[in-house]
Amino acid sequence: MMVVPRLGSGIPLVARADEMRRLRAAFAAAERGEAGAVLVSGDAGVGKTRLLTELAEHAASRGALVLSGRCLDVREGGLPYLPFAEALSPLSLDDDPEVAEAVRVRPALARLLPQGATPPLVSGDHLVPDTSGERDVPYRVRPEQDLGQLQLFDAVLGVLTQVAAHRPVLLVLEDLHWADSSSRNLLSFLLNRLRGQRLLVVGSYREEDVYRRHPLRAMLVELVRLPAVEQIELRPFGTAEARAFVEALADGPVSPEIVGWVAERSEGNPFFAEELMAAGVDCEDLPAGLAEVLLSRLERLSPEARRVVRTISAAGDSVAHAALAEVTGLGELELDEALREAVHHHVLVIERGAYTFRHALLQEAVYGDLLPGERVRMHAAYAERIRRIPQGRGHDAKLAYHSLRSRDLKTALAALLQAADEAERLGALGAALRHTEQALEIWDAVPKEDRPADISELRLLQEASYFAGTSGEPERAIAYARSSVQNLYGVPREKAAKAWRRLAEALLNAEGTLHEALNAINRAWELVAEGEPSKTRAWVLATRAAILRSAGTHEDSQWNAHAAVADAQAVGATGAEAAALVTLGALADGAGKPGEARERLREAENKARDSGALNVELRALCFLAFSYEDLGEYGPAMDIYQRGIERAEQTGLTWSIYGLEMRARHLTLRYLTGDWPAMASTNAPARGVSSVLAARMTSSWLPFAVARGRVDTARKYLGELRPHWRAEPLTAVVSGATGAELALWEGEYEQAIAWVRKVTEFLLSFDEGYLLGTVRLGALGVEAATAWAVSARKRGDHGVAEQAVIAGRKLIEHVRYAGENGKPRAQTLGPEARAWLARAEAAASGLEGPADPALWAAAVAAFDYGAVYEQAICRWHHAEALLAAQGDAGLAAKELLAAHDVADRLRAEPLRDAVREVARRARIEIPGVEPKPATRPTIDPLTERERAVLERVALGRTNRQVGEELYISEKTVSVHLSRVMAKLGASRRAEAVAIAYDRGLLT
Repeated sequence: MMVVPRLGSGIPLVARADEMRRLRAAFAAAERGEAGAVLVSGDAGVGKTRLLTELAEHAASRGALVLSGRCLDVREGGLPYLPFAEALSPLSLDDDPEVAEAVRVRPALARLLPQGATPPLVSGDHLVPDTSGERDVPYRVRPEQDLGQLQLFDAVLGVLTQVAAHRPVLLVLEDLHWADSSSRNLLSFLLNRLRGQRLLVVGSYREEDVYRRHPLRAMLVELVRLPAVEQIELRPFGTAEARAFVEALADGPVSPEIVGWVAERSEGNPFFAEELMAAGVDCEDLPAGLAEVLLSRLERLSPEARRVVRTISAAGDSVAHAALAEVTGLGELELDEALREAVHHHVLVIERGAYTFRHALLQEAVYGDLLPGERVRMHAAYAERIRRIPQGRGHDAKLAYHSLRSRDLKTALAALLQAADEAERLGALGAALRHTEQALEIWDAVPKEDRPADISELRLLQEASYFAGTSGEPERAIAYARSSVQNLYGVPREKAAKAWRRLAEALLNAEGTLHEALNAINRAWELVAEGEPSKTRAWVLATRAAILRSAGTHEDSQWNAHAAVADAQAVGATGAEAAALVTLGALADGAGKPGEARERLREAENKARDSGALNVELRALCFLAFSYEDLGEYGPAMDIYQRGIERAEQTGLTWSIYGLEMRARHLTLRYLTGDWPAMASTNAPARGVSSVLAARMTSSWLPFAVARGRVDTARKYLGELRPHWRAEPLTAVVSGATGAELALWEGEYEQAIAWVRKVTEFLLSFDEGYLLGTVRLGALGVEAATAWAVSARKRGDHGVAEQAVIAGRKLIEHVRYAGENGKPRAQTLGPEARAWLARAEAAASGLEGPADPALWAAAVAAFDYGAVYEQAICRWHHAEALLAAQGDAGLAAKELLAAHDVADRLRAEPLRDAVREVARRARIEIPGVEPKPATRPTIDPLTERERAVLERVALGRTNRQVGEELYISEKTVSVHLSRVMAKLGASRRAEAVAIAYDRGLLT
């Protein structure tokens, strides 16, 4: 056997023809301006890198710019955007003037490119102070010093798009199972915006590492729905393929026994086969496991080479020659020979002038074999070098990683605090939370005299609470805030007040905790009530005003808000003033004064932006949009929501409470107004986002799934939402409405009513304030009861029909009660509530007989405020009522055509099919729609109308019921039946049906 067989790219690509064909096809599409993405999954060592290397060579041969980056397995630290920084770094050195210009006009890229650097803090503060509303950080005051995720994300998308206009671009991102949350967010951003660029994004990940709760799994579920995204699963070789691969590895004659043994023991894994061949052992001596195979190869290296390889395994990254010389202590000549030997034996490879392992599995095996003392010494040596020599972006994260591994907790603590600060500047709040949590974990283990003088455990707990809340984890935000108030012994009153206020804020962002939030803010107020005006006192008053408004004590809320404004103006706490103005605006809106409300909310937005109070700014935007939405002014509301979404992205608060709420509401308004996105554009939550917030976003997509007939998706979403009803009651509201609608479309009318009852009872037992929210539920329940009654009457089942009528009467009574007694936010019923009340009355008119066309016309008019899809449903029902009442057939046709246009444009298949069925029965032609050809025998004496009548007679319908269903009179039905019996030679209805079945005229 060869001592060193050909490895990796040194052999032809074996048995991957289909996968390579799909990748080349994706790249060819990108060359044509059809941007796309491919996600390649497979076990470790199955050949993902080899496949992508082949693609990169193919793309480069066609003149494409190939950019590649890898994620690293650095569990304790991690550098935000590392794979993108590595992939895009060549752009800063590219001589192409088009590329240079694309980089030059996007200064935000400096955060990722090698020469970029995060700006230092203006003040000497080690960490940003205090809590969410008080983060008056100097470097955030001026927009030009606020990086913002959106700036960076847009810069990355922009540079790729601009370069792709000049030449095709292939972006390869490997090992996504190790990607940090910021990198995952950026990848999701890019893939959601692939349109007409000449760009192909290819990512790879280990399938076995993406376990059920892995943060990448949830994102993958969303990404694969995107039309531009394709998945390729790289499977192990089959028997014949494995043998061919082993023969190619050998690069010379090998006995069939060796080929067979290696192929069998490798279990189809190419890397395992390579290592077995490279181990150079006989068949009977084959090691039992992969780790043993890998380590047996190292035994063939010289002691110096093994020393170098083991040192590199502890680095967590590629290592430069100078660093190796220092950490290993070897002389230049010894080091050169050791490195040459390791590279020659395909253990190490050279990338970008540094040394790294040929495969991550090899690094894992070597690192796992280090003795505990070895690991500590190596990490300590790396940490010492990092401490002395600046590493650029990620310096502190690297130092923290190695210091933790070498048990130098003093150094690790300071580095973690700095790393959290850098992550926050980059808009990577999830990474900032992780670093802060690590600092808290080791806090007690670091002697008091070795801790930073200006940092306390209380402050870290407040920081962790803030980062958790703003990265979409309200439950953890509450947990950290609770811990902070349990650590207030000997703390000055103002600091204690801040801790209690932070807890109140965190609780306010979670359902069912209002009473506890009120107790917490009252404790904060007790601590500062007798004090002089101060920033802390102003913030406590502002937060107390917001909580009191939520609790319904509006007079007390208004007093606290005005007091907060006065204190804030006295001490220059502009952020607190803005927070109080938001509450005053919301109170004015609730009092039916939209003009005053909007003026205060716009003032609050401006003041919050100027002061850097980011959460307050988003809250102001959210309430400003509410003001327009409640009055049915959807255009301005959507514009403001969009502005808020962009601002949240820009400031790294995409999945904060208000960032998420604006995203969800914007999507809901798109549904209402008929501006439906593709189901694929899910904007999946980032890693670490709590399941409650993820459910809120899922609930916004659920109506689209139901309306488009995606039954399996809708049922999946409904199942996902059920556990979150209590934590986020809006998910219950959506579940009830969409669950009822889904059952209606499927003809399961009792189930639809059951959905309405279950959710209505839940909401009212939870909080009477949701009474008005049950109007829509009740209206859908009435529609289900009416459809149930009509269906039962057609079957002649009068007992069931009466049961349905009774259910419908109870539901319409509840709807009327809710409409009269529910409390709208703006004091008067908005157009949406009025429209659903009209729809409920129209549906109720058909409980015991034909529906009233006038009431359905009123429902159509009521939804004219902008609810396009709901209005189309009302037009369909209006047409049915007109035809059943022998009313204006021309108007009925007009309504059906209008409803069909909407359903067809929105791809709302259930509504579209329902409209076409009514049109077919009423003989109304819909332009562009071919009537369904009837299945007939060769000789068929019946006309289409006669068959329609006979089919319904066969189902047990009376002449009157057949007439109602086909929109013809009872007398006309009798005439059609007489003709049928004459044609078939029957003397009775039942005989005509039997003859028709015997002759195949009915099936």
